[in-house]
Formats: sequence, structure tokens, C-alpha cells
Amino acid sequence: MKLALVVPGGVDRDGERRVIPALLALIERLSGHHEVHVFALHQEAGPGEWTLGGAHVHNIGERWTRVRAIRALRREHRRAPFDRIQAIFSGSCGLVAVAAAWSLRVRSLVHVAGGELVALHGIGYGGRRRWTSRLREALVLRAADAVSAASTPMLDRLRELGIAADRVPLGVDLRAWPPVAPRRRDRATARLVHVASLNRVKDQATLLRALSLLARDQPAFTLDVVGVDTLDGEMQALAGELGLAHRVRFHGFRTQRELRPLLVAADLHVMSSHHEAGPLVAMEAAVVGVPTVGTAVGHLVEWAPAAAAIVPVGDAEALAGAIARVLGDEALRLRMALAAQQLAIRQDADATARAFEDLYRQWS
Repeated sequence: MKLALVVPGGVDRDGERRVIPALLALIERLSGHHEVHVFALHQEAGPGEWTLGGAHVHNIGERWTRVRAIRALRREHRRAPFDRIQAIFSGSCGLVAVAAAWSLRVRSLVHVAGGELVALHGIGYGGRRRWTSRLREALVLRAADAVSAASTPMLDRLRELGIAADRVPLGVDLRAWPPVAPRRRDRATARLVHVASLNRVKDQATLLRALSLLARDQPAFTLDVVGVDTLDGEMQALAGELGLAHRVRFHGFRTQRELRPLLVAADLHVMSSHHEAGPLVAMEAAVVGVPTVGTAVGHLVEWAPAAAAIVPVGDAEALAGAIARVLGDEALRLRMALAAQQLAIRQDADATARAFEDLYRQWS
């Protein structure tokens, strides 16, 4: 098949920075069996083309992006017709994919992978905050020939909107992340890890407040925070105010190769997000034998209670209690780690590619 994938970005030329790891793994696997063209809306400011993971990347760039993306798809289709056009993320990507597919009489697929279905007005996040966005999503998702999403909570949101969808988790590349068996803690100081950009959606403020509560009863712990800081040092300042400066290390951005040792060395992965479609990092942690304690979002809802511990969004006290409970019961921590690892391995990047290929073939 000749496939078009429409993405917001995540396909940088160097394959390490400004990338979406699960997307790269998918591209590599699809390119092994199909001719794949990736149309990136905003990877770089100006138009450009390069090869990545066996696929041809067409970067659209700024200014009239959606119109020029549809034109680029039509131009490539004239060279040799596409069999399927798929958007990874809805929003603008979904609109481009569905509009181009409709004009070319090609089947379209949309994978909902972010905040397209939520409206978090308090933090200015989500694709359903404005009526124009709600109308766009309604049109795109109903016009698509197939819709998919990573987790059951996302499918539930789609069902509420009257959209039938397939569950397709974006899995871990086990070639880059070979599994590591869960390990018993061999040190008094517990090592926690949190991997996410510092922003309002990930809600690191709740996580830090939870850790300040945890410090009262669990004096021996550290936290490694990995992610780009979009809040101009606000979380570092809050850590200092809460007396956590000596416990929390902010590492900034790390490549996948740099991230892996931090996850492998951890005893517990912690999350505090308001919303997640996945997330991939919980699967990465699980693959290397580290369980997750976090808010009730995405995969964690599916995995709890056997393979994850969850608490209500924004509840620092409950989060502190859940972390303390898991750290205080080594048998429980190891059971959770093993259960999560088994789930993550079954839903790896190979399984993701197979699931999408099944969707592509359903009209053959």
C-alpha cells in the first residue's frame, strides 16, 4: 500500500530531538511493508523534505498550513495514488487528512491522540473549549472512515459523542527498550521518576505538593523530573518553597537513550496529569520493570488496581497516600510492576503497527 500519515510534528531530521518516539516506531514498521509518506504540519517553520525511518517526510511549515498540506497530499497522489490517508492526532491533522481523502476518494483514518476531546477551561487546554473546535471535530470524526484512540477512557469520550472507535495503544519499541525484569528495592532511599514537559496539563504542582506531604512520613526519597520546562522555572521555585529542593532534580529534556537509564534506576514512576490519551511513558516504565502511581487518566485507568495505582485528578493528599502505600509494600510494588510489564509488552510497537494495518485492510 501507499500510505499517507498526517502529523503535527514529532519527526525531526535527527530522529532524537523534537520527536514522538511511538510515532517513529510506527513509521519504521509501516515502512518495512508499505510506501509511507509523512506530512508534518509544523515540524519546521519552512517547507522541506527528508527521509526518516524509511519514510519520506514532507514538512509543510507555517502560513496557510492546512491548505498547503492538502495541496501537497494531492500533488503526491498524482505521482502515484495513495491507498489510505491517516491522521495521527485529530484537530488540524484530522481535518487535513479527511479533507484530502474526500477530495481524492481515498479511505481516511483518524487516531485521536491528545486533548482533542476535552475542555479544561481552568488551564486553557483542550480541543472542545470553543464551539468552532467542537464543530470541526464533529465533522472530522464523522467523516473519517475509521477512528481509533489509545485507551478505554478515550473510547468512552468518543462513544459519548456518538463515535464508534477502535482501541489502538501506541506501544513501546522493544528494540530500543528491551524489557528488564522488575527488581526488588536494595536501598533505603526510594527513587521516584516523573517524565513529562513542565506544563499545566501535567500538573507538576500537585505532584510536588503530594511529595511535600509524603516527606512527613517517608523521609528517604528522591525524584528525577525529565521534561522541557515551559513554565520558566515555576516548578523549581515551588519545589524550593515546599522544602523539596534537596530531593527533586530537574533534568530538562533528555533523548530516549538518555532517559532509559533514569527509568531503569527508578523504583516508582509517578504522574499527576489532568489528561492523558496514553501515555507512552507509563508503558516505557512498565517495560523496564517500574510500576506507576498517578491520576486516573488513560492507560492507568485500564491498568488499575492490579497494574497501577490511581487517585483522583488534582488530589495531592490521595497521591501522597498512594505513593506511600506502594513504597511501603514491596510485594505489592513488584506485583504491580510485573502485571504492568506484561500488559506493555503485549501492546508494543509491533502490535500497534499490526492493529493499524488491520484497519487499513478492512476495505480491501
